[in-house]
Amino acid sequence: MLTATVPDDDLLARLAHLAAAHPDDLRLVRWDMSGPLDAATAADVDLVVVPHYFVRPGGFDVLRGLPRLRYVQLPSAGYEHARPHLPPGVVLCNGRGVHDAGTAELAVGLALAMQRGLPRAVHAMDEGRWDNPFGPSLADRRVLVVGQGSVGRAVVARFRPFEVDLVRVARTSRDDAEGHVHGVDELADLLPGADVVVLAIPLTRESYHLLDAAALARMKDGALLVNVARGKVVDTDALLRELTAGRLRAALDVTDPEPLPAGHPLWRAPNVLVTAHQGGNTDATYPRVASLVRRQLTALLAGGAPVNEVART
Repeated sequence: MLTATVPDDDLLARLAHLAAAHPDDLRLVRWDMSGPLDAATAADVDLVVVPHYFVRPGGFDVLRGLPRLRYVQLPSAGYEHARPHLPPGVVLCNGRGVHDAGTAELAVGLALAMQRGLPRAVHAMDEGRWDNPFGPSLADRRVLVVGQGSVGRAVVARFRPFEVDLVRVARTSRDDAEGHVHGVDELADLLPGADVVVLAIPLTRESYHLLDAAALARMKDGALLVNVARGKVVDTDALLRELTAGRLRAALDVTDPEPLPAGHPLWRAPNVLVTAHQGGNTDATYPRVASLVRRQLTALLAGGAPVNEVART
């Protein structure tokens, strides 16, 4: 018997058909990790599906009370927040693929909003003022997409119809069916030619402050930075200096710190649009998480390898 916990009634209902098809092999338990499970259930749990946006301090400590725990399934592609806090002997699986479409949509939306001056239009509308500025297009601009995992590839696919010059950057250089992918070691040489820089790269030791003061200084005047990766990929203080000087623009779905405190200077900086980490906040998320968990459970019931494994503790 494989015992798995799921965090909410929606996911439980979406998996009911699978549970009904395996009555002797699969048990689903609703558990949102807000407190410990009863001892009898805790003793049987093999897999835990983590709730969405589970960033509660010390929240993963409840997993240490599950002696049979073998797998932890995250709904997010990022896993740096979970890995250090898992008990030993656990396979960590991420939500690669779940948020690709939503995050990529937002990346394009943020770029369009800033290129076409939509924040300025919103302010003018609030004031009942007719404002008709002349500004940059997205078409014919060079767009540098840093990160070529599933999110980065989704970002690239959605930018292609906008008649931009796309430059792709990954951890290492390579050629594929769509052309050349540059290595991240070439970033310093690529930044000066980019009109828009989109970050869609995981947060790792190597990517921490990838865009530091020196890298930001290499971006051309008026260039736009779009961050849908993690806030710590960018040096916030260095970015603030560039924004305040009026040299760069930014559209940020992620920040450092996060959540961004009410008095933080990023809220008042010029030439910036901030959204509250809402890349995956769409109604497509829930069926996609259910599809991933269904594939995960099906693989494990069949004795196969776990889906989307990213680490073993």
